[in-house]
Amino acid sequence: MARREKRLEKMRRNASGWRMKEVEALCRSFEIDCDPPPGGGSHYTVAHHSQNDQPTVVSKNPVNPVYIRRLVSFVDKVQTWRANESEGLQD
Repeated sequence: MARREKRLEKMRRNASGWRMKEVEALCRSFEIDCDPPPGGGSHYTVAHHSQNDQPTVVSKNPVNPVYIRRLVSFVDKVQTWRANESEGLQD
């Protein structure tokens, strides 16, 4: 199992205690955009071209577990899309 999958599984099992730099690293490893807040705000935007929703993550350390759970769900959706695309199921 690759490092990125291990990190994702750790986040899935325990959503507490994660730092923003770890969130950014996870997003990078799955090729998901994690854009810092414009103008010094506190909400990072997470996005991928395959998804319509764009969850946010508040950059307070440690990151609130609700944001980690949303991020894990988002990564799962992107991974499902990629699996379907590789099987030729996407339009």
